[in-house]
Amino acid sequence: MKLYFVLLFILTICISCVKIDEQDLNGLQKNPEYQPPLYAEMIKGYRARCDSLVDYFADHQAGHYMNVAASLYRQRNIDRALKSLDSLMQNPRGDMFWMYPFITVTFTGRDVLPNDTRQKMRELWRTYTPYRGDTENHWAMYYASLYLITQMYPDDKGDKWFNGRSSQENHQEARDYLISWMELTTRKGQGEFDSPDYYGVYIIPMAQLYAWSKDKTMKKRAGMMLDYLIADFSVENLNGLYVGGHSRTYPVQVLNQWKTSAAGISWLLFGNTPYQPRSQAFVLALSGYQPPEILYHIANDRSEPYVHKELKRTRHRLRFSDERNAPVYKYTFMRKEYAMGCLQGGLLQPIQQHTWDITWAIDDPSQGYNTIFTVHPYSSGHELAMYFPEEIKLMTQAVVKSKGTYDSPDKWTSASPFEQVVQHRNALIVLYNIPKDTRFPHISGFFPKSLKRRRVDDSGWIFCHADNAFIAYFPLNEYEWQEEENNWRLFSTELKNGAVVQADVESNYNSFKEFQDAILKLELSTKMDSLPSVDFNSLDGTRMQFTYDQVPKINGSLVNYNTWKLFDGPFLKAERNSQKLQINYKSMHRLLDFKNITVKEWIDSR
Repeated sequence: MKLYFVLLFILTICISCVKIDEQDLNGLQKNPEYQPPLYAEMIKGYRARCDSLVDYFADHQAGHYMNVAASLYRQRNIDRALKSLDSLMQNPRGDMFWMYPFITVTFTGRDVLPNDTRQKMRELWRTYTPYRGDTENHWAMYYASLYLITQMYPDDKGDKWFNGRSSQENHQEARDYLISWMELTTRKGQGEFDSPDYYGVYIIPMAQLYAWSKDKTMKKRAGMMLDYLIADFSVENLNGLYVGGHSRTYPVQVLNQWKTSAAGISWLLFGNTPYQPRSQAFVLALSGYQPPEILYHIANDRSEPYVHKELKRTRHRLRFSDERNAPVYKYTFMRKEYAMGCLQGGLLQPIQQHTWDITWAIDDPSQGYNTIFTVHPYSSGHELAMYFPEEIKLMTQAVVKSKGTYDSPDKWTSASPFEQVVQHRNALIVLYNIPKDTRFPHISGFFPKSLKRRRVDDSGWIFCHADNAFIAYFPLNEYEWQEEENNWRLFSTELKNGAVVQADVESNYNSFKEFQDAILKLELSTKMDSLPSVDFNSLDGTRMQFTYDQVPKINGSLVNYNTWKLFDGPFLKAERNSQKLQINYKSMHRLLDFKNITVKEWIDSR
């Protein structure tokens, strides 16, 4: 009898925790608003998108490395590809942005390229010295490329390489950096985090390592990092758009979020946004990587609203800081109609920071201009010197050469040491306390002309109807409207400033007026005399109290940032320094363990 109960117990455990296979996935609980396709259908669609992207690059973009790589991979238009490659090799440039496409050509063509072409390509690694760069994405691309090319020529001495080091020395340095970056990222978060534009140049080196590393452990690490990066994006995308706060984004892309590498990769992985051919997605399509089913569901299922919190870090600080990597606290509220997200504010990433926004779903994301946010256009050698080693007085001029809008009073991307933000679900408060002698002493708010309606109430509230979302915006000080091509700019020169932002879904109200009436009944008090301060009761009854330079309170309790995890939401869980990420979707689970380089999958029968 005892043996019977022991066997019954073991059988129960085995049933509740089994390895994922197609039969298990077919039995998942279905939500009436989200009907998940079978895993086989998902992969079929993904592979079809991969094929179409490779075909595009094989037949278009003649004269570019990716066209050469695709032609060699497909083994068509070979003569044209070889002529293009020979022309490109006459004047190599681009540093690590030369390295990654050149590596792609090297490996896709290793069984096709003529011997003399391969010899010319090998010679470039001796005669052309690619700059390593100074950002996290630069180093990821640089070292992944160096790792793979030295793997191809493992016994060459230093005289065969641009830096005078042997293949073994270069290979070891590249391996050491890549592993250290993976460890730092999975312990403390990325420093160049959640960038819609630079997302793709992290996907590229991991995809290349996954595709072509001979070392099985490195290949597995790279595949796990692809899961990790894609999971990070999956929870913060709305129809393929990377929402909320970003470390870096460009002026055009912050207004039209579809024009990013992240959106192009989202189309490839999940098919949830309009098609756009991106070289970063093309490299992923070549790699043989297949997204786990759990990530497909997380990226596409917006049937239930959720809050997701993350802990990131600043890039390495060199001056003006007691911390080398200060913590970055990210908060995102997601639902199918809109998403609101923010960083806590401050100088978290130089030049291109995007601190907060609300983005709403539209039928065609490629039309863009579906976001509202504010910015203080800060420009200072102090900011740049915090993160760059050059002479402070020369930095602004040097940055403007490559980032032309940095010293512009009208720019839409900027970190500011005088901006602070707190958010609770679908309500947000942003405060500014700008000193008089600050360059560009004003704030701007972006309100797109794509809004269905925009109304300024006598109370001061600005009411917006944005497709299926209603948005209320209360400016904390005087302002004026400036009309621009695609938007109205809310422009204010008041130094003590900010806004209260409250969003809700259209379906919760019988009319736009009913939403406005509900907002006007909310308790709101503000003070601008000494430090900007707000006391606000939001639509769901939450009391938010926030005074500049003080810890905000939610329902009377101080926000405790010390308890924030690396990932904390219904889909992703990770403790600080754990090097473990657990991915959850209903009964499905996937655990990435970077300490032991293992992946575990199971289904909870509950």
